[in-house]
Amino acid sequence: MPIKDIHQAIEARFPDHLEAIREFVRTPSISIDGTGITETAEQVKGFLEEAGAEAEIVPTKGHPVVYGELMTGKPKTLLIYSMYDVMPVEGEEWIVPPFGGEIAELPDVGRCIVSRGIYNTKGPLRGFLNVISTLQELESLPVNLKFVIEGEEELGSKHLPDFIAKYQDRLGGDAVFFPWFALNRRGRPITYLGAKGMIHVELASQGGEWGGPRAKGIHSSYGAWISSPLWKLVHALASMLDEDELITVDGFYEDVREPTAEDEELLANLDGVFDERMILEENDVARFKYDGLHGADLLRKYLFSPMINIDGLLAGYTGPGVKTVMGHKAIAKLDIRLIPDMTVDGALSKVRDHLARHGFEDVRLEGIGGYEWSRTSVKEEVVEALHESYRYHGHEAEIWPYIGGSAPFYLFTKQLGLPLVMGGLCHGGGAHGPNEYAVLDQLVQYEKSIATFLLQFAFGSVD
Repeated sequence: MPIKDIHQAIEARFPDHLEAIREFVRTPSISIDGTGITETAEQVKGFLEEAGAEAEIVPTKGHPVVYGELMTGKPKTLLIYSMYDVMPVEGEEWIVPPFGGEIAELPDVGRCIVSRGIYNTKGPLRGFLNVISTLQELESLPVNLKFVIEGEEELGSKHLPDFIAKYQDRLGGDAVFFPWFALNRRGRPITYLGAKGMIHVELASQGGEWGGPRAKGIHSSYGAWISSPLWKLVHALASMLDEDELITVDGFYEDVREPTAEDEELLANLDGVFDERMILEENDVARFKYDGLHGADLLRKYLFSPMINIDGLLAGYTGPGVKTVMGHKAIAKLDIRLIPDMTVDGALSKVRDHLARHGFEDVRLEGIGGYEWSRTSVKEEVVEALHESYRYHGHEAEIWPYIGGSAPFYLFTKQLGLPLVMGGLCHGGGAHGPNEYAVLDQLVQYEKSIATFLLQFAFGSVD
C-alpha cells in the first residue's frame, strides 16, 4: 500500500489513537513502589495481542517483562525495546493531575498532553502500537516484530539482564528500535547513537568502632570531642571531586577511550548547529560550568567525560526551626556515568579503593544497579533508514554520538550484537519532573513517521 494511503488511514483513526494514548498514561505504573505495575503489564500484553502479536508476561525477581512476537514471514525482523514503568510524582507541583492524561497549554510549547509517562515513555510506546494496529488492519505490516517491554527501567533495569539471558535464543533479528519523541524544542530531530553507562551508588556513614554516635542522634555540643558521621561523609564526597567538579578518584580516567574518527566527524557536524542557549533555557540554568568552551568543545565535555553526581543527601535534622543534634547516620545517593571503555565493575573498584586509600574505610559503598555503555555506528542500515524517513517528512537529523543519560541498550548492542536506534517525530519533555509533556498536534506526525520508518527499513524506500 502506498505510504500516503497509510498516512491517511492513521489520520482517520487518530482521534481514537489519541484517546488510547491518554488512557494508557492514566494508569500509574510506578516501579519504585510497585503502584499499578501488575495492571499496566496486563494492559501492555493486551495491546500487543490487539495488534495481532502473541504475548506473555514473563516474571522476574522484580517487575515482569512483557514479551511479544508478531511474525508474518517478512524478510526483516525488528526488535522493539521499551518500558512501561514511570517515576513517582511525590513532592512535585503539577498544573494538572499527574496521572490525568489532561491537555494543557504550556508556555513556549503550546497545547500538550501533560501527564507522567507521556514522554518517558508510555506515550511513544502506545503511539507505536497504534501504528502497528493500523498497519495490521491494512494488511501492510512490512516487518516481523519482537517486543521486549520492561517494568524496571526507572530502577536501573535490575532484572532485564536475566530476561535477556533466558530469552536470548528467541531475540534474534536485524536491529532494535526504541520508540521515542526525538524532536527538540526547535523542531529538529535528534538521533542518539548510544548511551553512557551508569552506576547507582549509595555511600553511608554511621557511627561505629571508628567513633561517632552509633544508634541515635546526640547533642551537637558533643562535637567538641566526638566525631560526626555527617562530616565524615561530606569529606568522603569532597575527596572525589575538586572545586571545578573534575573527578579526583585515583585512576578513574585510565580506561577512558579517546573519541574515534566517527565521533570527531559527528562533533564537527554538530559544531555550529548545536543550540547552547536552548539547553540552558530548557533546564533553567544561567550558564555552563566551563568558561570559554562552545560548540564542539563544549559537546566533547558532555559526551566524552565520565561524571559523578550527587542525586541526594539524607542526614540529620531537616525540619522547621532549630534542633542542635549530631546525627548518627548520613547517606548519599550518587550516579556515576561511564563512557568507553569504562566498566561498571572497574569504576566501582576504583571508587572503593580511593575511599580506602584516603581514610574512609568506614564509609560503606554499595553499588545498587548499573548499565554498561552502548554505541551503534551511524552507518548501520537501521540508522540510515530512520534518517531517510525523517527526510521524507522534511526533517534533517542532528546526530549525537551518545545521549548524556543512560539506558540498558548495551544488552542489545553488546550481548545480542544488534544495532539500536531511537526516534520518532514528536517533541516532549519534562522526564522525571513535574509537568512532563508531549506536544499535542505532533502526535499524529509521530505516528506517520513511525510508519514511514518501518517501510523504509523494510524496503529501502517508501515509494
